[in-house]
Amino acid sequence: MVGTLLTPLRGGGQAVAAAVLMVGWLALLWIIEGISALSGQRLDTFGITPRKGSELLDIVPAAFMHVGFAHLMSNSLPLLVLGFIAALRGIGRYLAVALTIVVISGLGVWLIAPAHTTTLGASGLIFGLFGYLLSRGFVDRRPLDVVVGLIVGVLYGSILWGVLPTADGVSWQAHLFGLIGGVVAAFLFRERTVAVSS
Repeated sequence: MVGTLLTPLRGGGQAVAAAVLMVGWLALLWIIEGISALSGQRLDTFGITPRKGSELLDIVPAAFMHVGFAHLMSNSLPLLVLGFIAALRGIGRYLAVALTIVVISGLGVWLIAPAHTTTLGASGLIFGLFGYLLSRGFVDRRPLDVVVGLIVGVLYGSILWGVLPTADGVSWQAHLFGLIGGVVAAFLFRERTVAVSS
């Protein structure tokens, strides 16, 4: 069953499925932020407050919450582009990769973010997808994916500054651990070649 989920669709179906997934994902984020805005940002309580046991339950929901529409707007295009490229290799694989990234990023925030802070947003996932796409081709030994990773690196490489603690109010912890989570996911969900005897 898992093997079937991780198998990409054939032909143009891959691109259509990836596009539908990511447009739907973004639509969900905008709907959630709309509900949060109408409720006076009450959904922000689903962000991660570090080192509180009960907050471990918020690790996944926090990746779907944002601090206002400007925050969500800044995350929307990179999430759409990087998510679409990653999802071209299969919807099941993408969901497994995304969950891995979100969990590792969230745990990193929970462990080392400053006390009395709340972290929320999709940027940990974005950094993770960036790391995943950069490393996937080398892990899978697929020349096309190496080229894709290099193009992604050229287009979005400047985000790497976000893993450094250079800006107040920005969770470099989520970025750093998201990036690590993406590399981990590339190894966990690598495509293994099957040896065929002649």
